[in-house]
Amino acid sequence: MAARSPRQNSLGSLSFSLVGLVGVLAVVMASATIWLLLTDPVTVAESVDSGEVSPLVRSLAGAIFDALRGLLKYL
Repeated sequence: MAARSPRQNSLGSLSFSLVGLVGVLAVVMASATIWLLLTDPVTVAESVDSGEVSPLVRSLAGAIFDALRGLLKYL
């Protein structure tokens, strides 16, 4: 029997990994947005009303940061 060479990283597995990473990031952003809608609806309403997204992005980043900090406490 001929020895097989180790599996090389193909374009298919790379694209599958990239799609998985984008999917995980989308889930994190969606959950943070839902959490923000439930916990701070005034910020969301003001951002939608004024059309400015910077307060919404700032609040989303704070929510994700707090979640990561809480997760790292347990590790």
